[in-house]
Amino acid sequence: MERTETTFHVAALQMVSGVGVEQNLAEAAALIAQAAKAGARLIALPEFFCLMGRHESDKVALGEPASGGPLQRFLKEQAQKHAIWLIGGSIPIESPDAGRIMNACLVHGPNGSLLARYDKIHLFSLERGAESFDESRTIRPGREAPQSFSAPCGKVGLSICYDLRFPELYRALGQVELIVVPSAFTHTTGQAHWEILLRARAIENQCYVLAPAQGGLHENGRRTWGHTMLIDPWGHIIDEVPEGPGIAMGHIEQARLAEVRRALPALKHRILP
Repeated sequence: MERTETTFHVAALQMVSGVGVEQNLAEAAALIAQAAKAGARLIALPEFFCLMGRHESDKVALGEPASGGPLQRFLKEQAQKHAIWLIGGSIPIESPDAGRIMNACLVHGPNGSLLARYDKIHLFSLERGAESFDESRTIRPGREAPQSFSAPCGKVGLSICYDLRFPELYRALGQVELIVVPSAFTHTTGQAHWEILLRARAIENQCYVLAPAQGGLHENGRRTWGHTMLIDPWGHIIDEVPEGPGIAMGHIEQARLAEVRRALPALKHRILP
């Protein structure tokens, strides 16, 4: 178990990833270095930071075996280089299904060790006007229970993007100090629901929420909502990046967690499991 620290500096990175993997990795590395230099000790990347391809099948072609690959090596080396807890947004990992990958969030510790892996459970689909999405065509849903890991700020729960709409996932994590939601919300759904859902998850679970996102107009023509943010247990937005590459930063304060949970002990008042 990690020793809990009274104040712990975290950062969420916002990107507008393109169709070139190497360029995306270089931009991610630069943002990681900038956040680490500013004092962040836990840094989270957005969903599919490594690629926003021209075609849905592009990420399938990029899928790596779980035993390792260039994307996993990049995450491990970045964590080691900056001695940080690095939440790798999500990357494609090979699945048993032909033509589908796992949308996997990998967490590495300061020594590069793999601390946790979460495969996205809920797969997004949308039919609204000219917009049409169905992640199940290229992604196999995760089968494991919600995943968490220990950091100096306490217990950290993992989720990815569309999971945000399913509060039962976060309840299944138990009491956590921080929830992380790497995402690539569409502009349409993000404009309508992103902030209110993030703040609701923070309020109902009385914890911090760190939400790194894709945010802008991508090479493939897709537009993502962005608004990467850090939210405190009362639902207050601590920092936010509206659009374009950037970093949302702040501190996980144990005193703030205790204050909110003491003033309004909703977690103790739960009746239903």
